[in-house]
Amino acid sequence: MSNQIPKLKIPIWWQRIQWILDPVGYLEAAKREGFDFFQAEVVGFGNGLIFVDQPEAIQYILTHDRGEFLAPGEANSLLRPLLGDFSVILLEGEQHKKRRRLLMPPFHGERLQVYGDLVKRITVEAVEKQPLNRVFQARQLTQEISLQVIMQTVFGLCEGERYQRIKQLLISLIDIFRSPVSSSFIFFTFLQRNWGPWARFMRQRQDLCDLLDLEIEERRGNSAQSRFDILSLLMSARDESGEALTNQELQDELITLLFAGYETTASALAWALYWIHRDPRIKEKLLEDIAKLNPNYTSTDLMHLSYLNAVCNETLRIYPVAMLTFPRIAQKEIKLANYTIEPGTPVMGNIYLLHHREDLYPNPDQFRPERFLERNYGPYEFLPFGRGARSCIGEALSQFEMKLVLVTMLQNYEFALADSKPELPQRRGVTLAPNRGVPFKLTGYHRNDETANYLSSVQLNEH
Repeated sequence: MSNQIPKLKIPIWWQRIQWILDPVGYLEAAKREGFDFFQAEVVGFGNGLIFVDQPEAIQYILTHDRGEFLAPGEANSLLRPLLGDFSVILLEGEQHKKRRRLLMPPFHGERLQVYGDLVKRITVEAVEKQPLNRVFQARQLTQEISLQVIMQTVFGLCEGERYQRIKQLLISLIDIFRSPVSSSFIFFTFLQRNWGPWARFMRQRQDLCDLLDLEIEERRGNSAQSRFDILSLLMSARDESGEALTNQELQDELITLLFAGYETTASALAWALYWIHRDPRIKEKLLEDIAKLNPNYTSTDLMHLSYLNAVCNETLRIYPVAMLTFPRIAQKEIKLANYTIEPGTPVMGNIYLLHHREDLYPNPDQFRPERFLERNYGPYEFLPFGRGARSCIGEALSQFEMKLVLVTMLQNYEFALADSKPELPQRRGVTLAPNRGVPFKLTGYHRNDETANYLSSVQLNEH
């Protein structure tokens, strides 16, 4: 029996640099060494971090988060300057449980159907702005869609001076992490100085909080107004003792939803468009699946489209929106999979390497949706949104948005890749985005009745 967690042969200095500049290259190098467990030397997580990609071990770690593996919010302190002190991600214990209970309802059930028509309209408006047969970046289009969904479903804003200012600030805040080099601000605290890009980021974050505070105060003074956006729902939520969220708590949760939902959804959609249009066979099968929908389809109907589900799952498998689970800290000496984990050791499920295990996903670098039709993967074999107490609160909304945007685009428009060059994954903050942004073209229209009627009613310019 081996007790010692293996260490990679990669020099420590190069591990730390490569994790930031080329995380996929780092993880692929680790995969070649063949370890299910290994000690990672990456910045931002302290010393002795253990990466795990064995499904059974990940399940144990994520489900034994009481006496054995604690999931403290403080372990995510790397994100504090971005999200604030009162984000659910930074909370722990009973505070964390109570906050999740408050946050969950707006992202599930009938709320999804309420947001559905809005997502379709946002998608149509964004695509209609694109010139015909001109090259643009698919990721810029999906960013616009994702941002508008957040502005309207989360913040409840769609027009006015405050809307414009908040939108500009959101774009600026995210843009600081647009490249692997600029993403290093997250990991290297010595770069977080009161000058330069980081100082500008913090000023803009405070400006955003000030605007959100004004919006919250106005709504508190107009409580009779009926609204269905997530901000309004969170404002009306009460915990077991009847307490509402404070303005600061609301601000931090809204900014958390921004960082958790904007970049991840935009990247996932851009990747999906790339893979669908890279292989005509996949696009043809997907169109056949979508053709089964009736004009008044519901969120439940979308979930029953097996090939659409498979395409989305394969997109999230090959380049998952999050490469790692949130860290767990060993509370005592633990024997797991022939290894000994010492007390105080941080452990993270390695989602990227889990999704590229040959024994689970043969030819893992091949985009092949059929694998999800041929096999039912367990919850700890496929986990793009994490599992357990720290799983993504917005998983249902994110999956619904992804499917609805793809269906709306494919039902009403023809697209094509602008060239045949491959897209490679590149760090963008904590996500993996296509490095070229997916050069794309809008090549034709076949608008359905619903879209045509909507365009007529709002008198959008047609090309």
